[in-house]
Amino acid sequence: MQLFTNWHTWQQAEPGLRAALPADTVARLHRAAAYADAHHGDQRRPTGVPYREHLLEALEVLVRGAHVTDPDILCAAVLHDVVEDTDRTVDDVRADFGPRVAELVGWVTIPEPGPGQDKASVKEEYLRGLPHLPRDARLVKLADRASNAQTLRNLPEARRRAYYVQTVEYIVPLAAGEPWFADWYAAWADGFADLAPEAGSPPPEEPSQEIPSQANRPAG
Repeated sequence: MQLFTNWHTWQQAEPGLRAALPADTVARLHRAAAYADAHHGDQRRPTGVPYREHLLEALEVLVRGAHVTDPDILCAAVLHDVVEDTDRTVDDVRADFGPRVAELVGWVTIPEPGPGQDKASVKEEYLRGLPHLPRDARLVKLADRASNAQTLRNLPEARRRAYYVQTVEYIVPLAAGEPWFADWYAAWADGFADLAPEAGSPPPEEPSQEIPSQANRPAG
């Protein structure tokens, strides 16, 4: 299974981006990365590393792995959590990065629970709706999950198993129509097959967050 853990700062990402993409696309991505940094602030992944690492890993998956060059898809990958995990809105993203980037970010954002809803039911509805994503948003989602899934061993065992089951159920089928992602997720599932539940065992408890590297939000 190919890992995408080399781009954890803009300085690490920039040479690879310049080798693969036009200069104007790299400039847009630099602006998106700075925007994400400014609004995610000091948020960190559960492992304690800066949240930007997850965003740049998702970008690395698309550029180095899937060879995506579309600047809107790549910007959306960098910004994919800015609505869900900060005070930014889809309208803010539209104003700063245009309607298509905003639409893609909106597609991959888990909605806030409405009246009478809880987070678990909203998350479940979101996951079940993933097959309806347009293709460009699906690429962003697959890269997002690949960033998290590749380092699954870093999570506590119970959460690790639940996340594996969730990924196999909802994300692996989503990759079926994308040859590179289908191959990557097949290799990933083989590499983590020891996390699959044994026949007859109860399903693992659902992970407390849809994304294990979701930012630790500031208080308030």
